Amino acid sequence: MSILSISNLHAQIAGKEILKGISLTVSSGEIHVLMGPNGSGKSTLSYALMGHPLYEVSANKKSKIAIDGKSITDLPPNERARRGLFLAFQNPLTIQGVPIASFLRTAYQAITPSKEKFSIGDFNKMLVEKAQNLGLTREFLRRSLNDGFSGGEKKKAEMLQAIVLQPKFAIFDEIDTGLDIDALKVVGQGIGELVKAGAGVIIITHYQRILRYVKPDMVHILKDGIIVKSGGYDLAKQIEKEGYASINSNFKAPARNATQSVAGGQISNKVQNAESKI
Repeated sequence: MSILSISNLHAQIAGKEILKGISLTVSSGEIHVLMGPNGSGKSTLSYALMGHPLYEVSANKKSKIAIDGKSITDLPPNERARRGLFLAFQNPLTIQGVPIASFLRTAYQAITPSKEKFSIGDFNKMLVEKAQNLGLTREFLRRSLNDGFSGGEKKKAEMLQAIVLQPKFAIFDEIDTGLDIDALKVVGQGIGELVKAGAGVIIITHYQRILRYVKPDMVHILKDGIIVKSGGYDLAKQIEKEGYASINSNFKAPARNATQSVAGGQISNKVQNAESKI
């Protein structure tokens, strides 16, 4: 069994603190769901966990991210991936000229110990089998990564990456956004396969519809950079029915003035520029 431990995580971007002390423990085979209003810090948490260079973890707050007791707080993203962490992006990048099959084979070779690697032939056989389980064809594997993909195809490609790379812990940032019912079932099936193989899973979502196909062990509500409540599946159903105001009667959406809007746009542009270089 593996354990992902997040302790007192504070993180900021462009000098603005977004996460204000997140503590969370996820074990192998568990599904944790993070919900919260826009701007609460959900995607920031995923980026901070994966080591995005623009998201600065506050050292003076004794923030720590660890897998099996070994800190990964200061490691770059590629090393975190080698330790078993995986992030499926909310808005996956397009890489023209790089076929999905080649991309996945390179990623697999980069994070897998030599003694556990497949031959190219065996890898391709495994890849085709797992792709077909998600309803993806051989032709799909020959296409450039996310180039001309629909929203559903992008999310299926992210799920395929997770299933092939078999991380210890997988983070899915709004994997259900823009999916029709059939695609949603496929994504739920993929998450189930990961959990069955022993992965711990964090699902970031606004809605509980993905939870019709994936039953969480824990649901956490994030507001203003902290976890304000945790519970079971009933908590997600409460949010769907009553909204986030039901969690805290004093909660109000933060007002946005012109200065905040400009600052938000500058931060967003910096993130997009950084992502294009990763």
